[in-house]
Amino acid sequence: MSQPRSSTRRVRAFTVQRAFGFSRLIVELGVLSSFAFSLALFVAAIVQAYISIADAFGHLGVADSTKHLLIAAVEQTDTLLVAMALLLISLGMQSLFIGDVKNVPDWLHIRTFEDLKQKLLGVVVTAIAVDFFSVALEWNGGSDVLIYGAAVAAVILSIGTYSIILSRQSAQYDGSTEHQSGHPDQASSPRQTGSEEAAG
Repeated sequence: MSQPRSSTRRVRAFTVQRAFGFSRLIVELGVLSSFAFSLALFVAAIVQAYISIADAFGHLGVADSTKHLLIAAVEQTDTLLVAMALLLISLGMQSLFIGDVKNVPDWLHIRTFEDLKQKLLGVVVTAIAVDFFSVALEWNGGSDVLIYGAAVAAVILSIGTYSIILSRQSAQYDGSTEHQSGHPDQASSPRQTGSEEAAG
């Protein structure tokens, strides 16, 4: 009776391992797709920058040429920020589900899901602000930009509030883990001192 049970357990364990391996493959495909979108946006931003600068130098002295170049620069910044967000998602999924990413700066090391959310929130807020700046540059005096600005301010305020709450929760979690890890040392120190006194 023990042999059929052991074989059944082995089959179940093998099935679970295959399922986890397949899920890691799906995550890897998601990492690659996010990285591909990020790379495509970086390349598109570089090409668009070249076209905008060449067009601006071809129309030097023309009215509003500097303004058009400034708008193009702000739009390119918005595109680069979205590309950076996709790159963060790609690195975060790689670090959380597959393994650590080597040869990256320290601020790109993502250890928990909260780290990924904090970094993404900062990029999203900056992208929203840059997008509003590009809209404000094209403002012709209507009241629609004020409504759009109020909506953008509300979104940034809500994201900032959520970021503060998230950072406090992560700080409390780190403090609790450090406190729990410190208990064994505190518990072992009286035993060590007692054994030392008995030996003395």
